[in-house]
Amino acid sequence: MKSVRCCTWSLVLLLALFAAGCSSTGKKDGDGGAAVEDRSGDGALTSGAAAGGAWTGNPLDNPDSPLYQKVIYFEFDQSDIRPEDYGTLRAHADYLANNRNLSITVEGHADERGSREYNIALGERRANTVKRFLEAEGVDPNQLSTVSYGEERPEMSGSDEHAWARNRRAVLDY
Repeated sequence: MKSVRCCTWSLVLLLALFAAGCSSTGKKDGDGGAAVEDRSGDGALTSGAAAGGAWTGNPLDNPDSPLYQKVIYFEFDQSDIRPEDYGTLRAHADYLANNRNLSITVEGHADERGSREYNIALGERRANTVKRFLEAEGVDPNQLSTVSYGEERPEMSGSDEHAWARNRRAVLDY
């Protein structure tokens, strides 16, 4: 009798392990993406990578796209665009030129050094520099507006070079 009980428990355990190994993940054949319902109202998919790793969501949200980068940083007391940011801005210009229904606000920011008035003016110069670059690349000026926040909206708090470098920026706000 003892061997029958042992065999029964072994069989139950084996069946339980088999059932756990065969459980469904909820995916159907060909369902390789993590699609999420569109709740934005603009028709853009808010999914991640689909089958084969291709991005199926809004290109502005694709971490592998130059459009994902929406912040341009500046050197101390400068409003010149760094050459390493030209590609990012050209990608945004192409995207805007091909999507004339979209518009952006270019936000200019500065670090905390300097007077409030000076930093507002510096943020404005930075925003206008980015705006002029986008216009030169074919973006309709009616798609672009600028605003300067100066030092009022820091990306990073702190009074050191790392924080200041993060706060010297222009932000492309779609």
